[in-house]
Amino acid sequence: MKITAVAALIAASLFCLTSCGSPSSSDLSAAPNNNNTASPAGTAAAPADTSSENTADETEIIDLTAMDSSMVYAQVFDMVNSPDDYVGKTVIAKGPFSYYKDEVSGNEYFAVLINDATACCSQGLEFVLDGEHSYPEDYPEIGTEITVTGEFNYYNEDYITYCQLLHPVVETDNKLSWN
Repeated sequence: MKITAVAALIAASLFCLTSCGSPSSSDLSAAPNNNNTASPAGTAAAPADTSSENTADETEIIDLTAMDSSMVYAQVFDMVNSPDDYVGKTVIAKGPFSYYKDEVSGNEYFAVLINDATACCSQGLEFVLDGEHSYPEDYPEIGTEITVTGEFNYYNEDYITYCQLLHPVVETDNKLSWN
C-alpha cells in the first residue's frame, strides 16, 4: 500500500512538472546575445544562416492571434523545440509588452509575452526593431497589449534556444506603430 501511494505521488509530481516545463524563462532573463543574430538592443547584425537545410515554405504566416490558447501553447512549444522549421516565416503574436535589461552586460530585451492555456506559464517572444531606438522613449509602456508581426529567427546561447522576431511591426490597440 505504501509503495502504491509513493508511486502515485511521483507520477502526479512528474505530470505537474511537464505542464510548465520550458527551456527558456518567462521573464526574458535571456543570456546575452553575442552570436551572429540580431542584437538585443535593436541594432541588427546579419542573422545566422540557420535556414540552410530549411525545406519549409518560408512565406507561411503563423498567426498566433487567430488560435485558441491551447493551440498557441502547442505552436510556441514547437517553435522553441523545432526552430529550423520556422526560420524566415512571418509570425503574428499578441500579448503584453515586456522589457528586461541585463545589468551585467547592458543588453536590453524587448518581447511580447504569450500565455499558455492555463495562464501559469508564459513565453516571451523577443523582437528586435530595425534602426536606432532607445528605451523607454521609443517603446510602449510595460504591460501594454501589443501585436507584433515579424520574421522568425532564433539563436542559441549556453545550450538554450531563444526565439526572436526580426524586422517587426509593433502595434498597440490604439494603432500606434513602431518598426
